[in-house]
Amino acid sequence: MVFFTDFHRNFQGDMYGIQSSDTYNEKKFHAEEGKIMAVRPNDFIIHEELERRILHGLACEWENARWILSSSNREKLRKPLFSIREMNSKWGYWAKEKNEICLSRNLVLNHSWDAVREILLHEMAHQFAVQVLGAGSKPPHGPEFKRACYLLRANPRASGDYRPLDEVVSRDSTGPEDKIMVRVKKLMALAQSKNQHEAEAAMAKAHEFIEKYNVDLLARNENRHFASVFVGSPALRHFREDYHLSSLLQDSYFVFGIWVPAYVMEKRKMGSVLEISGTLQNIKIASYVYDFVKRFIDSQWYDYNKDKGLSRYRKTDFAVGILEGFRSKLKFQNDKKKKIERRRALIKIQDPLLEKHMNYRYPRTTTARGKALRKDKHVLKDGISVGKGLVIYRGITQKGTNGSLLN
Repeated sequence: MVFFTDFHRNFQGDMYGIQSSDTYNEKKFHAEEGKIMAVRPNDFIIHEELERRILHGLACEWENARWILSSSNREKLRKPLFSIREMNSKWGYWAKEKNEICLSRNLVLNHSWDAVREILLHEMAHQFAVQVLGAGSKPPHGPEFKRACYLLRANPRASGDYRPLDEVVSRDSTGPEDKIMVRVKKLMALAQSKNQHEAEAAMAKAHEFIEKYNVDLLARNENRHFASVFVGSPALRHFREDYHLSSLLQDSYFVFGIWVPAYVMEKRKMGSVLEISGTLQNIKIASYVYDFVKRFIDSQWYDYNKDKGLSRYRKTDFAVGILEGFRSKLKFQNDKKKKIERRRALIKIQDPLLEKHMNYRYPRTTTARGKALRKDKHVLKDGISVGKGLVIYRGITQKGTNGSLLN
């Protein structure tokens, strides 16, 4: 089963005033050498095109964010201008006089799109507080603003010296909750062993520890902070294995996955992306697993298809097989542990606070099931065989969508 928000729209953003202020000039200051250097015309054109697409994406995301509001509130919120500027002390602002939302160039060029969108929603809440709730000259972060954040599902803390979302998720922490990360790192390092039995045992132990952490978390019944991040890239179309992988993360790694609208930069249209929500620790682990499995599928498919010349559809069969094989492996480890310890391991644990968080964040969702497609049973079977040998271990060196969170 695949969960989608029901706010999917296809906005082009052409009705908005979008501008890139303080844009790259034909010359720029080179800080290290202390002199002015000419920018090649091609570089200038590329930067201009990139910022133009980013501005278009901001317009589309703003329009999409409106659809969580009531129809009367949507009508009161006026379409703003969008701009990008150099900023040193903040990530963005909303200018009441110009009805303009401006974001930092550093933010939009050097941080993930979900981090950009979080700041955009914060500035949109400032706009909403004045234009809809009548905040006027009242304090910028007063009761009206907090109400606006609640209605827009915006983060009221996303301003000033706030760390962007991608930095919050990827940074190391010395807090007691992050002891789980230290243990999981060590166990996944052991899972690199060339001895298959040792590698399997280390991975099983890592899963057992992750489960124990979440069981203890629920038992303490404490308030906890949840975050939501993108995994993978926004696209107009996703393949069947992407939905299987999202289900695997939700069923086995204590996060909630949902497909949300997101701007696809290269296509200049709204598409969708997988967003996972949970505690920071669980998000780090699930994001790492996502990147690891995607790369594993790509490398195994390259070897498998080297001399076959099979189509992209067959890669989907092979990838789904790998995921099914890995699931069966996790189930086998679970059943084996139940027999030994007479308790359930690696079970799907429902977190009532996470469910409450998701119901607030996405009050209207839809579910979808893909139609049956023709599959190559032989390729699927070969993928299952490969998946049964998959061991998640620490060792990704190339950064993925959210970075190598366990390195």
